[in-house]
Amino acid sequence: MSQSLLTFSDWSASSIQSLLQLALEVKQQPQRFRQALTGKSVVALFEKPSLRTRVSFDIGVNKLGGHLVYLDSQANNLAGREASQDMGANLSCWADAIVARVFSHQTLEQLVAASKVPVINALCDLYHPCQALADYLSLAEVLPGKTPSLGYVGDANNVSNSLMLLGAKLGADVRIVTPGGHQPATNMIAQSQDIAAETGGNITVSTELAALEGVDALYTDTWLSMGDETPLEAIKDTFAPYQLNTALMRQTGAQYVMHCQPAHRDLEISSELIDGDASLLMRQAENRMHGQNAILISLLERK
Repeated sequence: MSQSLLTFSDWSASSIQSLLQLALEVKQQPQRFRQALTGKSVVALFEKPSLRTRVSFDIGVNKLGGHLVYLDSQANNLAGREASQDMGANLSCWADAIVARVFSHQTLEQLVAASKVPVINALCDLYHPCQALADYLSLAEVLPGKTPSLGYVGDANNVSNSLMLLGAKLGADVRIVTPGGHQPATNMIAQSQDIAAETGGNITVSTELAALEGVDALYTDTWLSMGDETPLEAIKDTFAPYQLNTALMRQTGAQYVMHCQPAHRDLEISSELIDGDASLLMRQAENRMHGQNAILISLLERK
């Protein structure tokens, strides 16, 4: 079984730093990598709809000289049609890697167990490692040579889990601020804090906006994750004080604003910030491709 990327929690800090460096090289010197995946085929298996993930993987693989096959389950669970382990075993007969965007982390684990090729988590209910890599790549570009401090505000979810875990690996200062009852799972906090204790990082979880003061960048995500059918009106009053806006930027002193997108303008984040000079949103989106390409190169070299 080849090494996969389901979450960065089982990657060493040095391997992650090497991956970030590789991503920068892929971005800055694309001509060096035009044949990196020549003769390689990647299957993209999507249970959930996507803009950035699908397009960035498809175009990214093409830029590396490879071939991507997109399989769309039309937002239905893949396991409902065929057992995940059977899909993993079949796909690894032909493909050199599997990229999977799924509802359940368990589906990814089943694909890995049955597959002879690397499996890359393009999003599940627990993690979004490709997004987190693009985010820390973006921070490395605008804060060169500095270990960043990042404040996440809003609803804890797969993105905040990956920001905590990857940030802990990198020795970063990551602060998660949510309304009461919307914090990360206890095991996610404990795992991230244990890693941070080894790397010199810091993981803070709070319900108080004051905990964000002094961070380099503020980050938010949608208040309702994809597939969550909770009416917006049922949670709007709870989350409104946690909106990422100019007032919060001033209060915290943050230089930059981040969002993984899709963004709901003037709900979790103000349009003024999305379109303003402090916004890293388009840099994050572009870096999805470069980070993912670095992951593919790294994993396929190890096969």
